[in-house]
Amino acid sequence: MHRKKLYSTRMKKALNHILAAGLLLVLTAPQATAGNEDRVGQAGASELLINPWARTAGWGGCNIALVRGVEAMNLNVAGLGMNKGTEVVFAQTDWLKGSDIKISSFGVAQKVGESGSLGLSVMSMRFGDIERTTEAQPDGGLGTFSPQFLTVAFSYAKEFSNSIYGGLTVRMVSESINDVKSQGLTIDAGIQYITGFNEAKDDLKFGIALRNVGTPMKFDGEGLAFRNDNALADINVLQQQRAERFEMPSLVCIGVSYNIPLATDHRLTPALSFTSNSFIRDQFGVGFEYGFRQMFMLRGAYTFDKKDKNAIVDDPISSLIGLSGGMTVQVPLGKKSEKSFAIDYGYRATRTFDGSHTIGARFNL
Repeated sequence: MHRKKLYSTRMKKALNHILAAGLLLVLTAPQATAGNEDRVGQAGASELLINPWARTAGWGGCNIALVRGVEAMNLNVAGLGMNKGTEVVFAQTDWLKGSDIKISSFGVAQKVGESGSLGLSVMSMRFGDIERTTEAQPDGGLGTFSPQFLTVAFSYAKEFSNSIYGGLTVRMVSESINDVKSQGLTIDAGIQYITGFNEAKDDLKFGIALRNVGTPMKFDGEGLAFRNDNALADINVLQQQRAERFEMPSLVCIGVSYNIPLATDHRLTPALSFTSNSFIRDQFGVGFEYGFRQMFMLRGAYTFDKKDKNAIVDDPISSLIGLSGGMTVQVPLGKKSEKSFAIDYGYRATRTFDGSHTIGARFNL
């Protein structure tokens, strides 16, 4: 009986190591086209590059190594494996303030078994009502339409050991108006490694994530049809235009963070990140978070593009660069410290418009 139990334990450890090695192999696969800004405009579904959660927005996305729970599903899904119970998060974003774009997000994470966690997240973008026009009536007067962008993600993450976490996300992407639509699927994978020099060996963290890998998308629908009406040639035919396929904005993120205890109940956590984009310039990020117990957190970051030495005018391509900041106020629910309620706020400066503001609420139960 003892031998069977020992054999079962060894098999589980071996399986965990194999799965972790497989994830690491997938994530470290070379991307020959990474950072190629000549391909700008060839990718679509750019909403996949938006992180709608307040804490991660305040970090500027450079908390790849330490993100956890629901927010990890949009940055590094491995952090979902650190979920200890049930987490529910709501967030509302005023995206590119002045553009009238609103983002609503909802996510829930649930621990399953001894070492696994399941997650579900939904992000919806609203663009308001847009005047409908045609070639015959370019000034409008035909009513309005409203585009609908929606992403739904299902995630699973696992604690492979005391220091290794890994996970996978499958995300459905939908873009539509009333007569044209496009849908697609993407896969994310991530790993976090926790080690360190303190007694708990949890002050140093590394993370790597591969995001937005999927098949090309293409628009289709009645809105791409037109009637070829030529009375002189006696032609009256309904014809369908063909839309070109577009790629997903895939990328690889790498990050590191380190917890520095300042005094009793106080800490400072600096973090660094590097993002290798397939269709725009690569990006670097540096940030920090000050924390008092688990009750108050203040964070800030700066993100910048990798410079192009051959460009005559070295203007940044992405709007998601510059300063970021945010804060969290968290209160415990009951005697157990794991149960809490928090209000999060995040701000991201942008190259155009007046930045983006995100406010969120989370329950840890």
